[in-house]
Order: sequence, then structure tokens, then C-alpha cells
Amino acid sequence: MIKVLVADDQELMRESLRIILDSRPNIEVTGVASDGQEVIRKVRENQPDVILMDIRMPKMDGVSCTRIIKENYPAIRIIILTTFDDDEYVYNGLKYGASGYLLKGVSVEELENAIETVYSGRAMINPDIAEKVLRLFSQMARSDYTIEVDERNARELTQAEWRVVAQIERGASNKEIAERLNLSEGTVRNYLSSALNKLQLRDRTQLAIWAVQTNAARHIPEEEG
Repeated sequence: MIKVLVADDQELMRESLRIILDSRPNIEVTGVASDGQEVIRKVRENQPDVILMDIRMPKMDGVSCTRIIKENYPAIRIIILTTFDDDEYVYNGLKYGASGYLLKGVSVEELENAIETVYSGRAMINPDIAEKVLRLFSQMARSDYTIEVDERNARELTQAEWRVVAQIERGASNKEIAERLNLSEGTVRNYLSSALNKLQLRDRTQLAIWAVQTNAARHIPEEEG
């Protein structure tokens, strides 16, 4: 059973999501919150597995709340829900550790799939904004937002790990990487974890930004690039 906390400043949205998600056999809504401060209190009382986080809330917005939650409860997965097409929120929500970004109005099936996806440790980006997210992070990576990695650590990456990193640079999911490189998804996750450890990076988002900055594809044979 996946424990979910719903955070939204609109009562109708909160209660609708509670009713809908509670009807799913594998999901239990353990609480609702109307602002970021209430989210933090609810998390202390009963730590959920996944938080559906409205981006614009009073007292504390979803981005600030995401940062605090991930700093103190890194295992909790956060899906940001929004009706706003705001670049800054896209940047910061994912930068601070959100596992997903969905536009409000997705179907119940899409929402349930997103919850199951992030609960399993994967990322979930709404297809409608996935291309934009990748473009925005690429722009960030080429401007003044940089990820610093010790060159000695980068030299420790194996060719297999570089191939996976090069696919991350292109925005590929673990499933897509497995198909392209003829690997199992478990092997891809192992290579990804090893690369993160060697580079001393926090998460996949930092790795993706660093991969764009360094043009990771140049480190693998040309026929594979």
C-alpha cells in the first residue's frame, strides 16, 4: 500500500484527489494539507511514501516545501502538481529533489501511474512538458548554473557507465536506456548508482545537468554516440 499525502490550497482539489486516490486498491491517502507549513507538520505525524505537492500555496510554496522535505526526509517522493507553465518552478522543483512534475488535469490512470512510478524510485515527467524540461535544463547547464565534479572522479567512470551517462544527457528513461544499450533495467540502475557515487552527485537531475555541460557523448566510441 502506497501512503500518499495530498497538498493543495484549494479544498475542492484536495478532497477530490483524496476520494479518487482512496478508491484505488494500492493507494491510501494518509492526510491532506492546504499549505507548505501544514505539509511539514503532517509529514512529522505520519511520513507518507509520496506527496502530491501543489506548486502555489500560501505561507510556504511547493518548491520551498519540497526543498525542506527532501533535506529532512530524502526517501519521500514528491510529485509537483501545477496548472502554471512557470520555468522557475520547473527548475527549482526538480533541482531540490522532486521526482515528478505533472500538470493538473491528468487522468486518474495517469496520476496513479505517476505515483507508482516515483514510489518505485523512478522519475515521472508529464509528456506534455518533458521536452520543455529537457530544453530548460540544457539552457541552465550551458549558462551560469553549473555542477562541479572533480576531474579525478570523472576519470573513474567505466566505458559502460559513460554510455549510460550519455543516454541521461539525451533525457532517456531507464527503460529507454536498457533498450538502446541492450541491458536490463536493473543493470542500468546499477551503472547509474555507481556513476552517481563516483561523481559524488546527489541525484539524476544533477547528473543530467553535468552530462550536458561536459558533453558526455564524446567519451564513448563514435559509432555508439
